[in-house]
Amino acid sequence: MDLRDKIRGFKDFPKKGILFRDFSEILKNPLTLHYVCDEIAKYFHSKDVDIFAGIESRGFPIACALAIKYNKGMIMLRKKDKLPGKTTKIQYKTEYAKAAIEIQNNIIDKNQKVVICDDLLATGGTAQAAAKLIEKRHGIVSGFAFVIELTNLNGRDVINKYKCKTLVKY
Repeated sequence: MDLRDKIRGFKDFPKKGILFRDFSEILKNPLTLHYVCDEIAKYFHSKDVDIFAGIESRGFPIACALAIKYNKGMIMLRKKDKLPGKTTKIQYKTEYAKAAIEIQNNIIDKNQKVVICDDLLATGGTAQAAAKLIEKRHGIVSGFAFVIELTNLNGRDVINKYKCKTLVKY
C-alpha cells in the first residue's frame, strides 16, 4: 500500500516556508490504519515492548492503535502543564521554536520497555526529548515508530542509538 496517497501537504503551515505533512487521511481509513500498525508490528517484537508512548498530539492515535494491536498499554507525553499530578518536564528546540513536554512521574514502571510514537520525524528534537523523559523516569526506550520521516532534516541522526521505524520518507 502506498501511504503517500493519504498524506497531504499544506504549504506555509504552521509558518511561512514550511510544508506541513498531514496524515489525517491515514487515521480516517480503518484499512490504512491497520496497515500502519501491521507494518510497525513487523519491526517491533512484542517481547521488546511493555507500553507505547504517544507524543502530543498526533502520536496519540498511533500509540493507542499499536497498544490495542499488541495488547499493551499506552501513555501520553504531553505539552507542558497539560498533565495532572507530579510530572517531569524537559525543554527542547523544534524546527519552529522552543517547546517542552512532560510525563507523569509514576506512569512508567522501572525498566519498562517503551516504544515512542509520533506522526513525523523531522529534526529529531521532540523525539530526543521524549526519550530523555522516558529514561529520566527509569524506563527503557525500545525504539521509535513514525509514519513519516523528512530525511533532509536528519532527525534520525539525533536518535541513532535507538531502533527507528518510519513508513514514508520524503
